Amino acid sequence: MTVAKKEPLRKCVVTQEMFPKKDLIRIVRNKDGETFIDDSGKMNGRGAYLSRSKEVVEKAKKSNILQRHLNTSIDSSLYDDLMEKVGE
Repeated sequence: MTVAKKEPLRKCVVTQEMFPKKDLIRIVRNKDGETFIDDSGKMNGRGAYLSRSKEVVEKAKKSNILQRHLNTSIDSSLYDDLMEKVGE
């Protein structure tokens, strides 16, 4: 009998809903204070997860939730990149 591997769940910082890790976008702040999108999901640093939807990205931008969660200022170009990602 084989046991199916449990899929890791993560919480979207905007909606507070749990999703499988691969269904979310991870934003990372590294130890140098740089913030970027982590496509691999394995980079070192403080991470925050967002649902893949335009509404969630807009809400995150409006409420500065990533700034609070990652404890750093977020460049508006990151939100532009996020919008491109969810538009795929």
